[in-house]
Amino acid sequence: MPSKRNTIALTPQEIRTLMETERVVQVASINPDGTPHLAPMWFILGDDDSISFTTYGRSQKIKNLERDNRVTLLTEAGHEYNEIIGVSIDGTAEVIREPQQTANIMKLIGLKHSDQMTNRTIDTHSKSNEELPPAAYKRVVVKITPKRYRSWDHGKV
Repeated sequence: MPSKRNTIALTPQEIRTLMETERVVQVASINPDGTPHLAPMWFILGDDDSISFTTYGRSQKIKNLERDNRVTLLTEAGHEYNEIIGVSIDGTAEVIREPQQTANIMKLIGLKHSDQMTNRTIDTHSKSNEELPPAAYKRVVVKITPKRYRSWDHGKV
């Protein structure tokens, strides 16, 4: 008899769909004293299943990730117990301090939140001659490479 954990686990495609449709991911980094630092972030999912978001370059999460690049992400949906669906992702973070790439990720996240994301191919290295928004110089990209997934869909029970 399969375990309950295996019964409620999401398939890789279900995980991808959840990550493409949910707007907020909880990002847990490790503070200098070992306690978790948890912050909600808007994000975008790459074709390689990486998760990218932008944040201020001097934020606590950046200080934490530059010291220790281990990270755990969580996104979930649902209100009633039998509707709860989610995924927890352990991974490693890369901090990218390149204003053009930051501006591009900011634009893609904006499109996702305006429901205008029609092209699922995400070019995180697009170059443009247009002027960058001032925030692109204060913010950085954090790109998460997933290493382990734990998922659940209580509707499968």
